[in-house]
Amino acid sequence: MIDKQQAKERIEKLRQVIDHERYLYHVLDKEGMSQEALDSLKHELFLLEEQYPDLITADSPTQRVAGEPLPGFKKTSHKIAQWSFNDVFDEEEIRRFDKRVEKLLDQRVEYLSELKFDGFKIILTYKDGLLVQGATRGDGKMGEDVTANIKTIETIPLRLKKDIKELIVEGEVLIFKKDFLAINEGRKRKGEALFANPRNLAAGSVRQLDPRLTAKRHLQAFIYDIGYISSDMPDNQLAELELLKELGFKVNPHFAFCSDIEAVIDYWKKWQEKSPTLPYQVDGVVVKVNNRSFQEKLGYTGKAPRYAVAFKFPAEEKTTILKDIVFQVGRQGVITPVAVLEPVRVAGSLVSRATLHNEDEIKRLDTRIGDTVIIRKAGDVIPDIVAVVKELRPAGAKKITFPKKIADWGEIERIPGQAAYRLKDKDNKEQKKRRLAYFASKGAFNIAGLGPKMIDLLFSNGLIEEYYDIFRLKKEDLLTLPRLAEKSVDNLLEAIDRARRVTLPRFLVALSIPEVGEETAEFLSQSFGSLEKIMKAGEEDFINLSGIGPVVAGNIVSWFQDENNRKVVKELLKEVKIKDERKKKGNTLNGLTFVFTGVLEKMSRSQAEKLVKDRGGKVSSQVSSQTSFVVSGANPGSKEKKAEELGVKIISEEDFLNLSQK
Repeated sequence: MIDKQQAKERIEKLRQVIDHERYLYHVLDKEGMSQEALDSLKHELFLLEEQYPDLITADSPTQRVAGEPLPGFKKTSHKIAQWSFNDVFDEEEIRRFDKRVEKLLDQRVEYLSELKFDGFKIILTYKDGLLVQGATRGDGKMGEDVTANIKTIETIPLRLKKDIKELIVEGEVLIFKKDFLAINEGRKRKGEALFANPRNLAAGSVRQLDPRLTAKRHLQAFIYDIGYISSDMPDNQLAELELLKELGFKVNPHFAFCSDIEAVIDYWKKWQEKSPTLPYQVDGVVVKVNNRSFQEKLGYTGKAPRYAVAFKFPAEEKTTILKDIVFQVGRQGVITPVAVLEPVRVAGSLVSRATLHNEDEIKRLDTRIGDTVIIRKAGDVIPDIVAVVKELRPAGAKKITFPKKIADWGEIERIPGQAAYRLKDKDNKEQKKRRLAYFASKGAFNIAGLGPKMIDLLFSNGLIEEYYDIFRLKKEDLLTLPRLAEKSVDNLLEAIDRARRVTLPRFLVALSIPEVGEETAEFLSQSFGSLEKIMKAGEEDFINLSGIGPVVAGNIVSWFQDENNRKVVKELLKEVKIKDERKKKGNTLNGLTFVFTGVLEKMSRSQAEKLVKDRGGKVSSQVSSQTSFVVSGANPGSKEKKAEELGVKIISEEDFLNLSQK
C-alpha cells in the first residue's frame, strides 16, 4: 500500500495518460496503446481512488459512463498421433509460412481458414456408427478416457447419421460466455473461489471424476477434423467439414475457403475485429492447406504439421510496475535478464515475471526500474515487456545496466556478434548444476527423483560435479545428507541404476551440446548409427546431411574436440551402456527407403516411420526412383500415383509389417 501523497501523484499522472489516449482514439481516430493496456491503467486508477476516495474528482476517467492425467481416469493410446500447431502472430509471419509451403510444393496453394477456439481438445472414436470413446489429447500419444463425461455434452452425437465402420474425429470442448458468467455468479453467491477463464473451466469439467457435475456445466463442442475414417477420406479440408456436418456433428459455421494468403489475412483481420461479438472465446484462426494430397506431401516436423498453422490474434496486454531486475543463467552459460513485476493477471494467469531478452532490448525500450510497463502474454508463451509508459516514470527511476560480474557466478562477457551475454567461466558451478539437472531430466537420462533441488543438494555437498559422478554415488554418502531417509536413498539409487542403459539420442541430448535438441539428436543417431562415428565426423560430414547447418555442425565438432568433454564422455561410458536398438530389433529394413501414403490402420504414421528407422531403414516424404517401397494405407494420396509412374513397388500395411519382421 502506498501513502496518500504517493497515491495523489500517481493518480494525477494516470489521469493525464488515460485522457491523452482517449483523445487520440476518440477525437483524432489515431491508434495509441492497446485497449487492453489502457483498461489496465484505468483499473489501477479505480483501485487507487477506491483506497483514497477523497482524491476522486469530477473529471476523473473513472467517473465517465461508458458503454496432466488424473489418477482417476484410465489411460488410452491414440491410434492417430495428436499434433500441436506452430503459432504465428502477424502478417509478416503468415506470409513467410505461405512462402515455405509454396517452396516445398513448388506451386501456389489454396487454404481453409477456421476460428481457433480457446477450449479443450478432445478425440472421439466411433465404431459401427456408435460413440465408443472420448479421450483427452494428453501428450499426443497417450490421453485419458473421459467417455462418460463426453456423453453428457448434447452437441456430440452418440450415433452418427451415417453408418461408418470406424471414425476418429477431433474437436474442441468449450463453455459459452453466458454460461461461464452464470457459473461464476453462482459461486460468488456461495462465497466460493471464481474460475479464472472459460478454457480452464471447460478443461476441468471434462476431467471431472463425477459425470453428473460435468453435465451441469453446459459444455459445447465443435468438431473440425477427421483423424481416421474407414471409408473414403474427402480430398480437401472443405469437403471434410461438409462431411462432418452430414454425419451429425456441430461444425462451426464461420470457416472460409481462401484462394491465397492475402484472403487468409483478410479473414484474420475480420475475426480479430468481430471475435468479441461471438458467444464463445477464440484466440486466433487456424490456417490449413486445403488440398489433402498437398497436406500429405508437406507432412510434419518433430512436433507440428507443416501444412497448417495457428494465426493468433494480438496478445493480451496489461500494465504493471517493474520492481526489479534479476539475472538467470542457462545450461549453456547464457545470461538472461528477467523483470520482477508487480503481480498482474494476464490472459487468466497471474504474472509476476517477464523476459527482457537482452541488453539491446532493454536499451531499445529504455526500460528502468520503477517504470510502468506494458506486458504482453500470448497463450503459454513467457510474457514480454513490449513498451514503457514513460509519462508515468517516477523521479529516480533506475537505469538497468549489465554488470561486469555476477555474485557467485563470476565475470560475464557479450557473445561476439550477438546481443546475449554469457559467463566467462564455462565451468561455473551454477552452469554446471543446470547441465547436471538437464542430464537427469525426462528428455535425457530420465532419472526419477534427481530434479534441480536434489542436484543442488548433491553438488553443494561435493558429491557430484560431472555427469559420471551421478553413477558413482554411494549409499553411505547419501545417508549423511539432510532430509534423506534410507527409503529415499534406495529409490534414488534404483532410479540411477535403471538409467545405466540409454539410447543414443537421449545420450546426445543429455550432453548439452549447443543446438542439439531431441529432434537433432534423433537425426544424428539415424544418420551415423553410433557415438564413435559422430565423434570422428568433421564439419563437412554434418553439413552434407539435410537439415544440419554450419552453425550446428561447428558446435558438434568443437564440443567433441574439447579435451575435457572427451574425458567426460570416456568416463561416462564406463558407467552407462548405449543401447543399440537397431541391433536389438534387427536390421531387417537395412538399406531400404520407404514412403508412406494414406491412413494406416494398425499404427500411426509416426509409429510406422519409427519402426523403419529402428530396423535400419530410411523414410522419405517424396517418391523417387531411389524409393524401395511405397506403403499405401486407406485413402492414399498422390504418392501412390507417382509410385505407379516410376515403377516403385506399392505394398499394403500388412506387407510392410511382414517385411519388417523377417
